[in-house]
Amino acid sequence: MAEDKEEYLTQEKFNELKDELDYLKTTRRKEIAESLEYARSLGDLSENAEYQETRELQASTEERIRKVEAILQSAKIVSDRKSSMVGLGSTVVIQKEGDKEDHKYSIVGSEEVDMQVRKISYLSPLGEAMMGKKKGDVFSFETPNGKMNYKIVRIE
Repeated sequence: MAEDKEEYLTQEKFNELKDELDYLKTTRRKEIAESLEYARSLGDLSENAEYQETRELQASTEERIRKVEAILQSAKIVSDRKSSMVGLGSTVVIQKEGDKEDHKYSIVGSEEVDMQVRKISYLSPLGEAMMGKKKGDVFSFETPNGKMNYKIVRIE
């Protein structure tokens, strides 16, 4: 992750990442240190699979700590928007051209993407196509199936 890249987060996600970082730095590091101590007590480290696995776990944990610290350091908090234009934090209801069914999405930063709850990145093709649009605007974007046209039904 680039050092100077801003990461957009909701306050909820920011707090969640802070809690994760605290857990990793305190509880998780202690658990790994205890596992390493135990694995060392088993003898020959060169053929000790438990020791090797614990060292790999330690490395991945330290990498996650660095990543979360970088995200939090460059984080910009966005709030749920109440605006007439689509932007970060907006919840948008759209309708595909020729369809009667509405689809609702929340526009979030890349760390919060979760398609199961319809949170899409503002950098995704759909998110990017909606940014700056108003209720009633028609927009299109490229998909693997070709160009799709949508209409902004409402912004919540």
